[in-house]
Amino acid sequence: MSGEELSQNTNATVTFKDVKFSYDQGHPVIHDFSLSVPSGKKVALVGSTGSGKTTVVNLLMRFYDIDSGDIFINDQNVRNISRESLRKNVAIVLQDTVLFSDTIRNNLKYSNEKATQEQLDKAIELSRCRDMINMLSEGCDTILARSGENISQGQRQLLAIARAFVADPKILILDEATSNVDTRTEKAIQDAMQLIMQNRTSIVIAHRLSTIRDADIIVVMNKGQIVESGNHEELLALKGKYYDLYMTQYAGFAT
Repeated sequence: MSGEELSQNTNATVTFKDVKFSYDQGHPVIHDFSLSVPSGKKVALVGSTGSGKTTVVNLLMRFYDIDSGDIFINDQNVRNISRESLRKNVAIVLQDTVLFSDTIRNNLKYSNEKATQEQLDKAIELSRCRDMINMLSEGCDTILARSGENISQGQRQLLAIARAFVADPKILILDEATSNVDTRTEKAIQDAMQLIMQNRTSIVIAHRLSTIRDADIIVVMNKGQIVESGNHEELLALKGKYYDLYMTQYAGFAT
């Protein structure tokens, strides 16, 4: 489908305005959703399973089109932006990493085929992948098995972050994926995530609330609607939905 190019303006404010969406007509899963993600800021979406967090991201990416309302990047309506341009300027690091049966180098360059070796090297360093790649017999020319099955889940996640660094997107979407990895790898993933989010418009789907305490805005969703928003301290002080989620996760643990 044709459409306009996303403006090369370095800013990228994302605005959802009165968005409504249904997978099945007559059964809306997102209701009157309005949110502004300021350029260069980090906004976290939290809520129980089925609250609509992933759906919001899917709508921004135009994997689905909204029923009503508008989504803007700066002053451009996303329905007018070509899907190709949109996805070239937005990088997603998912909980289930998508890697191909190809070399590590080609997997990293998938997001930017014109990337130079210097850009690859920088991405590898920033994403904490250097030691892992150096341990492989062929380094960056190591061929990954289907879905990266010949490396660990944590290593796959670090490569996904490296690929996002290579893309150098205006907007970054992170679906946290630090479950089932050892503590050292989790720390490396978290450090790499913090680096790539610096001064970049970021939307984080948060599962472990401890990882988004520093978010500029935390948005609490329930049944497709925003029920609370604020920073970590503000939301805890409210003793509402976020407080309940946080205490349920961390009851008995130091915060």
